Amino acid sequence: MTIPSLPTLMLEPVVRAALLEDLGRAGDITTDAIVPATAQAETVLAARQPGVVAGLDLAALAFRLIDPAIRIEIERPDGTQLAKGDRIATIAGPVRGMLTAERVALNFLGHLSGVATAASTLVEAVKGHKARICCTRKTMPGLRALQKYAVRVGGGSNHRFGLDDAVLIKDNHVAMAGGISPAIRRARDGVGHLVKIEVEVDTLAQLDEALAEGVDAVLLDNMTPEQLGQAVRTIDGRAIAEASGRITPQTAPAIAASGVDLISAGWLTHSATVLDIGLDWRH
Repeated sequence: MTIPSLPTLMLEPVVRAALLEDLGRAGDITTDAIVPATAQAETVLAARQPGVVAGLDLAALAFRLIDPAIRIEIERPDGTQLAKGDRIATIAGPVRGMLTAERVALNFLGHLSGVATAASTLVEAVKGHKARICCTRKTMPGLRALQKYAVRVGGGSNHRFGLDDAVLIKDNHVAMAGGISPAIRRARDGVGHLVKIEVEVDTLAQLDEALAEGVDAVLLDNMTPEQLGQAVRTIDGRAIAEASGRITPQTAPAIAASGVDLISAGWLTHSATVLDIGLDWRH
C-alpha cells in the first residue's frame, strides 16, 4: 500500500528551521569560498546499506529551499525496499546549493529511513499473525508527524499523535484516582462520546476490572507470551488487545502468536538507527 505524502505545508517549517540552524550567521562559508557560483554538477542519492527509504520529500525540499534551480528526480520513492548500492534519486544543478543543503537533506533522509526500516523489521517479524506494529509518543520533539509517517512507510501503524487523540490511562493515573475503576469512570465523564478509552494493566486481575468497566482497549504491559495468551482469551473480543514492553524482532513473534491485536514499541522512533544513505558525486 502506498502511503500518502505529508503536505508540503507541514514539511517546510521543519526543513526551513533545520537549514537556518545549519546556515548560522554567515551561510556556508566553506562552499562559497571554494566553489564558483557558476559550477554545475549531477549527484546521486544512493543506499550504502539495505533498508526502507523514507523522507525523500524533506530531502528534496531542503535542496529546493536553498536553490530552486536544483532538480531532483526520484527513482525509488518512499516505501521502497533498498539493496546496498541502489540509486534512490538523481540531483542536478548548482553545486553551491547542493553542497549547502546536503547535510540537512541527508539528516532527514537517513533518520526517517532508519525509522521506516525499524518498523519494517518488526512487521516482518510478526508476519503471519494478525498483530499490527505500532509506534508510541516517544518521538523526538518537533519531529512527531515525520517519524510517525516513517513508521507508516515501514508498514507499521500509529498510536496516539498527542494527548488529545484518545484517553490512555497509565499506572500513575490509576494511582492518583485510587484504582482502575474510578480512573475509567472519571475519564468517561470527562470526555466526549467519540473519544476512545484505553487502560494500561499489569496483571490479569486489573484486566478483569478494566473489562468490567467496558473500556475500548487494554494495554497489556510487560506480560509474558503465556500471560498475553491468557489475557487475549479473557478479553474474548470485548476490547482491543495491545502488547507493550520488551518488544524486539526476536521477542515479537511469540508475542504476536498470543493473539494480540497490536504490538507497540517506543524504540521505533526514539532509538532507530540511521540508515546510511550517501550523496555520491559524478565527475
